[in-house]
Amino acid sequence: MRINETVAKWRAGQQTVGAWLSLSNTHTAERLAHAGFDWLCVDLQHGLLDYQDLRHMLPAISTSDTTPFVRVSGNEANEIMKVLDAGAMGVIVPLVNTPEEALAAVSACRYPPEGGRSFGPIRAALYGGDDYATYANEEVACIAMIETKAGLENLDDIVSVPGLTGIFIGPADLGLALGLPPLGDSENPEHLAAVSKILDTCKRHEMPVGIYCSGLEFAKKRVAAGFDFVSLNNDSGFMMQAVAQDLAALRGGVPRNEKLTGY
Repeated sequence: MRINETVAKWRAGQQTVGAWLSLSNTHTAERLAHAGFDWLCVDLQHGLLDYQDLRHMLPAISTSDTTPFVRVSGNEANEIMKVLDAGAMGVIVPLVNTPEEALAAVSACRYPPEGGRSFGPIRAALYGGDDYATYANEEVACIAMIETKAGLENLDDIVSVPGLTGIFIGPADLGLALGLPPLGDSENPEHLAAVSKILDTCKRHEMPVGIYCSGLEFAKKRVAAGFDFVSLNNDSGFMMQAVAQDLAALRGGVPRNEKLTGY
Protein backbone atom coordinates (compact mmCIF):
# COMPACT_ATOMS: atom_id res chain seq x y z
CA MET A 1 0.00 0.00 0.00
CA ARG A 2 1.02 3.62 -0.51
CA ILE A 3 2.91 4.87 2.54
CA ASN A 4 1.37 7.78 4.39
CA GLU A 5 4.52 9.87 4.19
CA THR A 6 3.27 12.49 6.66
CA VAL A 7 2.50 9.91 9.35
CA ALA A 8 5.83 8.22 8.62
CA LYS A 9 7.61 11.51 9.31
CA TRP A 10 5.76 11.94 12.61
CA ARG A 11 6.73 8.43 13.64
CA ALA A 12 10.35 9.29 12.81
CA GLY A 13 10.18 12.43 14.94
CA GLN A 14 10.10 14.83 11.98
CA GLN A 15 7.97 17.96 11.74
CA THR A 16 5.68 18.61 8.78
CA VAL A 17 4.08 21.68 7.22
CA GLY A 18 0.76 21.76 5.44
CA ALA A 19 -1.98 24.06 4.22
CA TRP A 20 -5.75 24.23 4.25
CA LEU A 21 -8.04 24.11 1.21
CA SER A 22 -11.24 26.05 1.79
CA LEU A 23 -12.20 26.94 -1.79
CA SER A 24 -13.88 24.62 -4.27
CA ASN A 25 -11.13 24.88 -6.85
CA THR A 26 -9.41 21.83 -8.31
CA HIS A 27 -6.63 23.85 -9.93
CA THR A 28 -5.78 25.58 -6.65
CA ALA A 29 -5.62 22.21 -4.92
CA GLU A 30 -3.28 20.85 -7.56
CA ARG A 31 -1.03 23.92 -7.60
CA LEU A 32 -0.65 23.91 -3.80
CA ALA A 33 -0.02 20.16 -3.86
CA HIS A 34 2.95 20.80 -6.14
CA ALA A 35 4.26 23.65 -3.98
CA GLY A 36 6.09 21.25 -1.67
CA PHE A 37 3.77 20.91 1.33
CA ASP A 38 3.91 17.68 3.29
CA TRP A 39 0.12 17.57 3.52
CA LEU A 40 -2.99 19.43 2.44
CA CYS A 41 -6.32 19.36 4.25
CA VAL A 42 -9.57 19.77 2.33
CA ASP A 43 -12.01 21.47 4.68
CA LEU A 44 -15.52 20.06 4.59
CA GLN A 45 -16.45 21.71 7.88
CA HIS A 46 -16.02 25.42 7.13
CA GLY A 47 -14.71 25.41 3.57
CA LEU A 48 -16.84 26.58 0.65
CA LEU A 49 -16.98 23.11 -0.85
CA ASP A 50 -18.74 19.78 -0.56
CA TYR A 51 -18.27 16.08 -1.33
CA GLN A 52 -18.68 16.64 -5.07
CA ASP A 53 -15.76 19.07 -4.98
CA LEU A 54 -13.77 16.58 -2.93
CA ARG A 55 -14.15 13.99 -5.70
CA HIS A 56 -12.11 16.26 -7.99
CA MET A 57 -9.75 17.82 -5.46
CA LEU A 58 -8.39 14.56 -4.01
CA PRO A 59 -7.25 13.26 -7.44
CA ALA A 60 -5.70 16.67 -8.11
CA ILE A 61 -3.66 16.45 -4.91
CA SER A 62 -2.72 12.90 -5.85
CA THR A 63 -0.71 14.15 -8.83
CA SER A 64 1.96 14.98 -6.23
CA ASP A 65 3.58 13.34 -3.20
CA THR A 66 1.58 15.54 -0.82
CA THR A 67 -0.56 13.64 1.69
CA PRO A 68 -4.30 14.37 1.28
CA PHE A 69 -6.23 14.89 4.52
CA VAL A 70 -9.88 15.90 4.91
CA ARG A 71 -11.46 17.72 7.80
CA VAL A 72 -14.93 16.24 7.99
CA SER A 73 -17.90 18.38 8.97
CA GLY A 74 -18.49 16.38 12.14
CA ASN A 75 -17.81 13.15 13.96
CA GLU A 76 -20.16 11.12 11.79
CA ALA A 77 -19.11 7.62 10.82
CA ASN A 78 -20.82 7.67 7.42
CA GLU A 79 -19.00 10.86 6.35
CA ILE A 80 -15.65 9.68 7.69
CA MET A 81 -15.93 6.39 5.82
CA LYS A 82 -17.04 8.09 2.61
CA VAL A 83 -14.11 10.54 2.44
CA LEU A 84 -11.67 7.71 3.19
CA ASP A 85 -13.23 5.63 0.40
CA ALA A 86 -12.71 8.65 -1.87
CA GLY A 87 -8.97 8.49 -1.23
CA ALA A 88 -8.23 10.66 1.79
CA MET A 89 -5.20 9.33 3.67
CA GLY A 90 -6.55 10.70 6.93
CA VAL A 91 -9.34 12.65 8.55
CA ILE A 92 -9.28 15.55 10.97
CA VAL A 93 -12.35 15.32 13.20
CA PRO A 94 -13.58 18.57 14.79
CA LEU A 95 -14.96 19.23 18.26
CA VAL A 96 -13.86 16.03 19.97
CA ASN A 97 -14.91 16.42 23.61
CA THR A 98 -14.58 13.00 25.23
CA PRO A 99 -12.59 9.76 24.87
CA GLU A 100 -15.81 8.08 23.74
CA GLU A 101 -16.08 10.53 20.85
CA ALA A 102 -12.43 9.98 19.97
CA LEU A 103 -12.99 6.22 20.03
CA ALA A 104 -15.98 6.60 17.69
CA ALA A 105 -13.81 8.51 15.22
CA VAL A 106 -11.09 5.86 15.40
CA SER A 107 -13.65 3.11 14.85
CA ALA A 108 -14.92 4.80 11.69
CA CYS A 109 -11.35 4.89 10.35
CA ARG A 110 -10.38 1.28 11.09
CA TYR A 111 -11.53 -1.95 9.50
CA PRO A 112 -12.48 -4.83 11.85
CA PRO A 113 -11.31 -6.06 14.23
CA GLU A 114 -9.71 -2.72 15.20
CA GLY A 115 -12.83 -0.74 14.28
CA GLY A 116 -16.11 -0.73 12.44
CA ARG A 117 -15.27 0.78 9.06
CA SER A 118 -17.35 -0.72 6.29
CA PHE A 119 -15.42 -2.10 3.31
CA GLY A 120 -15.77 -0.31 0.00
CA PRO A 121 -12.62 1.68 -0.87
CA ILE A 122 -13.86 2.53 -4.35
CA ARG A 123 -11.10 5.04 -5.11
CA ALA A 124 -8.92 4.54 -2.05
CA ALA A 125 -7.76 1.13 -3.24
CA LEU A 126 -6.85 2.56 -6.65
CA TYR A 127 -4.84 5.36 -5.05
CA GLY A 128 -3.60 3.38 -2.06
CA GLY A 129 -2.79 0.13 -3.81
CA ASP A 130 -4.12 -3.40 -4.26
CA ASP A 131 -3.26 -4.32 -0.67
CA TYR A 132 -5.16 -1.33 0.74
CA ALA A 133 -7.40 -3.54 2.90
CA THR A 134 -4.37 -5.16 4.53
CA TYR A 135 -2.54 -1.99 5.53
CA ALA A 136 -5.16 0.79 5.67
CA ASN A 137 -5.47 0.57 9.45
CA GLU A 138 -1.76 1.36 9.74
CA GLU A 139 -1.58 4.12 7.13
CA VAL A 140 -4.85 6.06 7.46
CA ALA A 141 -4.58 8.88 9.99
CA CYS A 142 -7.31 9.62 12.53
CA ILE A 143 -6.72 13.06 14.04
CA ALA A 144 -8.93 14.54 16.76
CA MET A 145 -9.35 18.28 17.19
CA ILE A 146 -9.10 19.73 20.69
CA GLU A 147 -10.86 23.08 20.71
CA THR A 148 -13.48 23.09 23.46
CA LYS A 149 -13.61 23.38 27.24
CA ALA A 150 -14.69 19.74 27.52
CA GLY A 151 -11.88 18.67 25.22
CA LEU A 152 -9.37 20.42 27.46
CA GLU A 153 -10.84 18.86 30.59
CA ASN A 154 -10.74 15.36 29.07
CA LEU A 155 -7.44 15.81 27.28
CA ASP A 156 -5.47 13.04 28.99
CA ASP A 157 -8.21 10.48 28.38
CA ILE A 158 -8.67 11.54 24.76
CA VAL A 159 -4.96 11.34 23.99
CA SER A 160 -4.88 7.86 25.53
CA VAL A 161 -7.46 6.41 23.10
CA PRO A 162 -5.90 3.48 21.18
CA GLY A 163 -5.66 3.95 17.44
CA LEU A 164 -5.67 7.74 17.49
CA THR A 165 -2.93 9.09 15.21
CA GLY A 166 -2.72 12.69 16.30
CA ILE A 167 -4.23 15.75 17.95
CA PHE A 168 -4.90 19.02 16.16
CA ILE A 169 -5.64 22.30 17.91
CA GLY A 170 -8.36 24.55 16.57
CA PRO A 171 -7.09 27.82 18.07
CA ALA A 172 -10.08 30.00 17.16
CA ASP A 173 -12.67 27.72 18.77
CA LEU A 174 -10.25 27.23 21.65
CA GLY A 175 -10.32 30.99 22.14
CA LEU A 176 -14.11 30.97 22.29
CA ALA A 177 -13.99 28.13 24.82
CA LEU A 178 -11.79 30.31 27.02
CA GLY A 179 -14.09 33.32 26.72
CA LEU A 180 -11.71 35.06 24.32
CA PRO A 181 -12.10 36.35 20.75
CA PRO A 182 -11.84 33.63 18.08
CA LEU A 183 -8.35 34.56 16.96
CA GLY A 184 -6.22 31.70 15.77
CA ASP A 185 -2.88 33.45 16.02
CA SER A 186 -3.28 34.75 19.55
CA GLU A 187 -0.73 36.17 22.00
CA ASN A 188 -3.23 36.15 24.87
CA PRO A 189 -1.51 34.55 27.91
CA GLU A 190 -4.52 32.39 28.77
CA HIS A 191 -4.72 31.14 25.19
CA LEU A 192 -0.99 30.46 25.07
CA ALA A 193 -1.23 28.54 28.35
CA ALA A 194 -4.02 26.32 26.98
CA VAL A 195 -2.03 25.65 23.79
CA SER A 196 1.03 24.79 25.88
CA LYS A 197 -1.03 22.42 28.02
CA ILE A 198 -2.20 20.52 24.94
CA LEU A 199 1.31 20.44 23.49
CA ASP A 200 2.87 19.21 26.73
CA THR A 201 0.20 16.56 27.26
CA CYS A 202 0.64 15.19 23.76
CA LYS A 203 4.41 15.14 24.12
CA ARG A 204 4.06 13.23 27.37
CA HIS A 205 1.90 10.64 25.62
CA GLU A 206 4.15 10.63 22.52
CA MET A 207 1.14 11.69 20.44
CA PRO A 208 1.79 13.83 17.34
CA VAL A 209 0.25 17.26 17.82
CA GLY A 210 -0.52 20.00 15.33
CA ILE A 211 -2.08 23.43 15.23
CA TYR A 212 -3.65 25.72 12.67
CA CYS A 213 -1.64 28.84 11.81
CA SER A 214 -2.68 31.53 9.38
CA GLY A 215 0.71 32.95 8.50
CA LEU A 216 4.47 32.62 8.61
CA GLU A 217 5.05 34.39 11.93
CA PHE A 218 3.01 32.02 14.06
CA ALA A 219 3.93 28.96 12.00
CA LYS A 220 7.60 29.59 12.81
CA LYS A 221 6.77 30.03 16.50
CA ARG A 222 4.77 26.79 16.60
CA VAL A 223 7.53 24.83 14.84
CA ALA A 224 10.08 26.23 17.29
CA ALA A 225 7.80 25.22 20.18
CA GLY A 226 7.93 21.61 18.98
CA PHE A 227 4.64 21.05 17.19
CA ASP A 228 4.76 18.03 14.92
CA PHE A 229 2.61 19.61 12.23
CA VAL A 230 1.47 23.13 11.47
CA SER A 231 -0.47 24.81 8.70
CA LEU A 232 1.11 27.79 6.97
CA ASN A 233 -2.23 29.26 5.87
CA ASN A 234 -5.21 28.39 3.68
CA ASP A 235 -5.74 28.92 -0.04
CA SER A 236 -7.82 32.06 0.45
CA GLY A 237 -5.32 33.48 2.94
CA PHE A 238 -2.36 32.92 0.61
CA MET A 239 -4.21 34.72 -2.17
CA MET A 240 -5.24 37.72 -0.09
CA GLN A 241 -1.78 38.14 1.46
CA ALA A 242 -0.15 38.24 -1.98
CA VAL A 243 -2.79 40.62 -3.34
CA ALA A 244 -2.47 43.00 -0.38
CA GLN A 245 1.33 43.10 -0.57
CA ASP A 246 1.57 43.59 -4.33
CA LEU A 247 -1.24 46.11 -4.52
CA ALA A 248 0.28 48.18 -1.73
CA ALA A 249 3.73 47.98 -3.34
CA LEU A 250 2.37 49.20 -6.66
CA ARG A 251 0.58 52.10 -5.01
CA GLY A 252 3.49 52.91 -2.70
CA GLY A 253 1.48 52.30 0.43
CA VAL A 254 1.14 49.90 3.33
CA PRO A 255 -0.66 46.54 2.84
CA ARG A 256 -4.14 46.39 4.27
CA ASN A 257 -4.28 44.50 7.55
CA GLU A 258 -6.53 41.52 6.86
CA LYS A 259 -8.05 40.16 10.06
CA LEU A 260 -7.59 36.41 9.86
CA THR A 261 -9.41 34.43 12.49
CA GLY A 262 -8.03 31.04 11.51
CA TYR A 263 -9.69 27.83 12.58
